[in-house]
Amino acid sequence: MGDMSNSDFYAKNQRNEGNHAAGFGCSVMELRSLMELRGTEAVVKLQEDYGGVEGLCKRLKTSPTEGLAGAQTDLDKRKELYGKNLIPPKKPKTFLQLVWEALQDVTLIILEIAALISLGLSFYHPPGGTGGESCGAAAGGVEDEGEADAGWIEGAAILLSVVCVVLVTAFNDWSKEKQFRGLQSRIEQEQKFQVVRGSQVIQLPVADIVVGDIAQIKYGDLLPADGVLIQGNDLKIDESSLTGESDHVRKAADKDPMLLSGTHVMEGSGRMVVTAVGVNSQTGIIFTLLGAGSEEEEKTEKKVGTVEDGHQNTVKKPDGAAAMEMQPLKSAEGGEADEKERKRVSVPKKEKSVLQGKLTKLAVQIGKAGLLMSAITVIILVLFFAIDNFVMQKRPWLPECTPIYIQYFVKFFIIGVTVLVVAVPEGLPLAVTISLAYSVKKMMKDNNLVRHLDACETMGNATAICSDKTGTLTTNRMTAVQCYVGDVHYKEIPDPGALPPKSLELLINAISLNSAYTTKILPPDKEGGLPKQVGNKTECGLLGLVLDLKRDYQPIRNQIPEEKLYKVYTFNSVRKSMSTVIKLPDGSFRMYSKGASEIVLKKCSHVLNEVGEARVFRPRDKDEMVKKVIEPMACDGLRTICVGYRDFPGDPEPNWDDENNILSDLTAICVVGIEDPVRPEVPDAIQKCQRAGITVRMVTGDNINTARAIAIKCGIIHPGEDFLCIDGKEFNRRIRNEKGEVEQERIDKVWPKLRVLARSSPTDKHTLVKGIIDSTMVDQRQVVAVTGDGTNDGPALKKADVGFAMGIAGTDVAKEASDIILTDDNFSSIVKAVMWGRNVYDSISKFLQFQLTVNVVAVIVAFTGACITQDSPLKAVQMLWVNLIMDTFASLALATEPPTESLLKRKPYGRNKPLISSTMTKNILGHGVYQLIIIFTLLFAGEQIFDIDSGRNAPLHSPPSEHYTIIFNTFVMMQLFNEINARKIHGERNVFDGIFRNPIFCSIVFGTFAMQIVIVQFGGKPFSCQPLDLEKWMWCVFLGLGELVWGQVIASIPNARLRFLRRAGQLTQKDECPEEDVNEENEEIDHAERELRRGQILWFRGLNRIQTQIEVVNTFKSGTSFQGAGALRRQSSTTSQTQDVTNVSSPSHVSLSNALSSPTSTTAATAPPTTGQC
Repeated sequence: MGDMSNSDFYAKNQRNEGNHAAGFGCSVMELRSLMELRGTEAVVKLQEDYGGVEGLCKRLKTSPTEGLAGAQTDLDKRKELYGKNLIPPKKPKTFLQLVWEALQDVTLIILEIAALISLGLSFYHPPGGTGGESCGAAAGGVEDEGEADAGWIEGAAILLSVVCVVLVTAFNDWSKEKQFRGLQSRIEQEQKFQVVRGSQVIQLPVADIVVGDIAQIKYGDLLPADGVLIQGNDLKIDESSLTGESDHVRKAADKDPMLLSGTHVMEGSGRMVVTAVGVNSQTGIIFTLLGAGSEEEEKTEKKVGTVEDGHQNTVKKPDGAAAMEMQPLKSAEGGEADEKERKRVSVPKKEKSVLQGKLTKLAVQIGKAGLLMSAITVIILVLFFAIDNFVMQKRPWLPECTPIYIQYFVKFFIIGVTVLVVAVPEGLPLAVTISLAYSVKKMMKDNNLVRHLDACETMGNATAICSDKTGTLTTNRMTAVQCYVGDVHYKEIPDPGALPPKSLELLINAISLNSAYTTKILPPDKEGGLPKQVGNKTECGLLGLVLDLKRDYQPIRNQIPEEKLYKVYTFNSVRKSMSTVIKLPDGSFRMYSKGASEIVLKKCSHVLNEVGEARVFRPRDKDEMVKKVIEPMACDGLRTICVGYRDFPGDPEPNWDDENNILSDLTAICVVGIEDPVRPEVPDAIQKCQRAGITVRMVTGDNINTARAIAIKCGIIHPGEDFLCIDGKEFNRRIRNEKGEVEQERIDKVWPKLRVLARSSPTDKHTLVKGIIDSTMVDQRQVVAVTGDGTNDGPALKKADVGFAMGIAGTDVAKEASDIILTDDNFSSIVKAVMWGRNVYDSISKFLQFQLTVNVVAVIVAFTGACITQDSPLKAVQMLWVNLIMDTFASLALATEPPTESLLKRKPYGRNKPLISSTMTKNILGHGVYQLIIIFTLLFAGEQIFDIDSGRNAPLHSPPSEHYTIIFNTFVMMQLFNEINARKIHGERNVFDGIFRNPIFCSIVFGTFAMQIVIVQFGGKPFSCQPLDLEKWMWCVFLGLGELVWGQVIASIPNARLRFLRRAGQLTQKDECPEEDVNEENEEIDHAERELRRGQILWFRGLNRIQTQIEVVNTFKSGTSFQGAGALRRQSSTTSQTQDVTNVSSPSHVSLSNALSSPTSTTAATAPPTTGQC
C-alpha cells in the first residue's frame, strides 16, 4: 500500500486509543466501528453512545452550523490524530526496474548472447602454427593483418549499443511515468469540495478535509470522506460502488444518516459532519485490505473486488479524489470469485482506438516480413559458407578448426539478428507514446485535461459532436431580461414600483427561499467586472432578477435558514421543477415552486392579476399565454421559467409524499425569460468543425424555440437547409415501434438530418449517441464525441467514443465518466482537441513513412549484400546506430510537430482508411528505389568510382575498409535528408514549411549529423569505420541531398498510377464487428473498462498500452525466433473462432498479442493485400 504498511496505520491508531484521542471525545477506532453500521442501527447507536449528531459534533469539537474555526494548529492536530484524507500512492518504478524491463526485449537478448559468443570465440586461437593453414579460407588473412587481437571489438561494440538502446528506452518510460504522475496530481488538485469553516462556506481541495469538518453536499457530488448527515433535503445516494446495489438509497438524519466516501449524490442536498478520512474511510479500509496483493498489481486486471456476504462486488473508483489515491489491487479472497464473475457480468466495452487497431496489424505484418528475411539471410550465409568450404574445396572438418567455424556461424547469426532488429519497428510504440504524451501536455494549455490517452487520438477521427447548449455553446451567465407579471409582458426588467406590491412580495420570497442556499451572487473579483455567479446558473439568473428589482435575498434567507425549510422537492430530470415548503407563523404551510414554464403552467389553476389577486387560470388562458408570452420569449432565444406558489392548511397536515397531489393546483406568480448569451468564439469554432467534416448537433433540455434560436445564432443550422429540429417527444415517437422499443432502422431515418434535439431527457441523449455509433447506413462507422455536465449525462459520456466533461460546471459523476475534461467549459476547446487528435495521427504517419523507407532499404541491402558478398555491407553495430536514429530520434523529431490550421481543412480519415495512404506508399517506394540504386552502385562499383580498395569478400576480423565506410555514411546521410521529406505526407511540395517552429526536429537533425561525423572519423574498429577525407564527405552529403530533389520528382507522379499496395495496415471489415457479438466466454477482455474510474488509473492505462504494443513485437519475436514460422501457423489454426470477433471490439487495450494469434490478422497479414475488403 505504498510507503506505509497497514500495520503502521493500526499501530498509530492503537497508540492514540489510550489517551482518548488527545482531548477529542472519540477515537479513530470508535468512529470506524460507528461508520460500519447502517440504517436504524446507526441511529440507535448515535443516540445511545453519542447523544445524536449534535453530541457527536460536540465530541469532535465542531459546530453543526458554523463548522470548525479553521485554526492551523487544530487542523494539524486532527490530521495527525485521524489521518489525512488521502491514501498513499503506490511507489513508482525505479529507473533500475525500468532498465531491467527494457532488457527483457527478446531481440536484445538474442543480440547479447550472440555478442557474448562472439567475444568468447575471438580470444580462442587454434593450437599450433599450422592450424591457420589447415582451416583454409576460414582463417585466411587474419594473422597477416596483425588484427587478430581486435576480434573482440565487434562483440563489445554490440554489447555497448545494446546498453545505449536499453538506457534510452528506460529513460523514456521513466519520463513518461513522471508526466503521468504530474497529470494525475493535477486532476486531483482540481477536485474541490464545499466545507463550512468559521461559518463561511469555502471550496477546499479534497485532501485538506479533516475529521470534524462540516461538508455541504449537493446533487452530483462524489463524497470525499465518510460522514454523518446533520440535515438533508430529499437526499438520495447511489451506493452501488460500495454495495453493488443499483437502487438509490434514501438518506435522512432520523432514518439512515450514514454517508460513505466514494458514493454519489443522485438527488437533493444536505450537510454532514466528516467522521472518517483517507485510509479510515469505508473505501479506504477496502483498499488497505487489498494492499496485500500489491505485487500482483501488474498482472491483475485493474479491478477491485470487495467480498461481502460471499458475493463478489466491484468497487467503483471515485474520480480524481485525492481522497482516494488508490491503486486498484486484487483482493486475496476475491481471486476465485473474480474468474466466475468475469463471465457473468456483461461489460460496456470500448473498442480499440482506430490508430491502435491499424498499428497492431501493421506491426504484425512488418514483423513477419522481417523475420522471414532474417531467417533466409542466415540460411543463405551458412549454406554458402559450407558449400564453398566443404564441397567446392573438399576440406575435411578439423576438430581444432571448430571454434573458427563457429565464429563464422556466430557472425552470420549476428547479421541475421541485425536484419530482424532493423526490420521490426520498435519505434512505433515509442512514437505513439511520445506523440500522445506531447499532445496531452500541450492540450493542457488549450484547456483540455485528457484522462484517457487514446481519447486524444480518437478525437482526430470524430465525425459528429453532440454538444450541450448551456455553458458549452453559451456563456453560462444567466441574466433575466424579460418577465410577465400581473397580466403585463415586460420586454425589459420593470421598475419595482410598476409591479403590484403583493405579487412583488411573493415573487421575492419565492425566488429567495426556493433555490439552493449554496447559490449566491457575489461582488465581482475585479473592478468593473460582472458580479460572480456561484452555484446553479439558472437560479443565479433569478436571484439577479431580485437584485434588479432593488431587493436583497440574503435577509429573507437569514430569517428562514436552511434547517427551517419544512420540506424540499429538489430539482431532478424527471420533475423538471423545484419546490420548497415553509411553515407560516399561523401553523399553515406555503409551498413555492419554480421550473420550466410549460411544465409548471400545466399545474397552475390560478394566476395573479394586475393587483396581485388570484384569478382562475383556464386551459384557453394557458394556450393564449403560451402563444403570446412563452413562444415570443423562446423565439428570442430565452429560457422561460415559471414561478408559482400554493397554500396548505396546517391541520390536517398534507401527505407530503403524495407528490402528484401536492405539486398541483398552483397559483402562477410570474414567468421570467432568462438569456444565456452565445459565447463569442463559438460560431467560428462550429464553422471550423463543419469545414473539417464534423457534424455538430445540439442536445438540450430547453424548449424547441429557444434551442432553434440559439442554434441559428451559433451557425449549427442555416435557414433554407434541409435539417431536423425536434423535441424529445417527437424523437421518441419517430424511433420507437408500437411496442415502444427503439429500432435502429428508425433511428437511421432521423439522425443524418437531426441538428437540434430539444427538451431531451438523458435517455434520449444516450439513445441518440448509441444510434449514431451503431448505424451501418454510412460506409464509415461514425465516431461520436459528446459533451455533458450533469450527473444524468454519465451514460451518454460513457457510450460516446470521446466524452467531454465540463471542468467548471460539471459534476464529479460526469467528470468520472468522461475521457477529456474541458477546463474552461468552452466549445472552441473541442476544436483544438480535434486539431491535436489529427496531428497525432499525422505524426504517426510521418514517422511510419520515414521508418518504413529505412526498413525496406536496410533489410534489402543486408539481405542481398549477405547473399552476394557473404557479409552485410552494413555491420551489426552500424545497423544498431541506424536503428537508433530511425526509431528513437526520428520518433522524437517527427512526433513533436506542432499542429497547423490546415489539419482542419480536410475530412476525418475514418476507420477503414489504410494507415499508409497511397501518397505515403508512393513516397516509401520512390525513396526506397533511389536509396537502393545509390547503395548498390557504391557497393559494386564504389571502388572504381573513388579509386579505393574493394571492401567486398574481406576475411573475418579484417580492418574496416574505406569502401564500406562510404556506403554506411551515404546511407545515414540519405536517411537524414529523407527525415525532412517525411515531414509532409499529403504530397505537399514545400517540405521546409514551418520547420523552425519545431526546435526539437532541428536539434535532432543537427545532433545526428554531428554524431555521424564523430562515428565515421573516430569510430574506428568498433563501428567498422575508416576516416574519410573532405572530398568523400562532400560526395556522401551530396548523395544525401539528392533525396530532397528526388522527393520533388516523386511528388510529381500522380497517385492514380499506383493502384496497388493500397491496403497496408488497413482494418478489414472482419476485424470490426459490433460489440454485441462478442462471445462472453472470451477471457481477453481488459477489465479496466469495467467501471467508470478515476484519473490515475487512466494514466497507468497509457503505460499499459505501450507495454502491450511492445509486447506485440516481443510476442512476435519470441514466438518465431525459436519455433519458426510454423508455430505461428499452428497457433492460428487452433485458435478458437471466437477470437475473431474480440480482436477489435474488446476494450481499448486488449493485449495486442491476441491479434497475433487470431485468425483474422494472421491471414490478413500473410495473404496478399487484397484481403482487406474496403
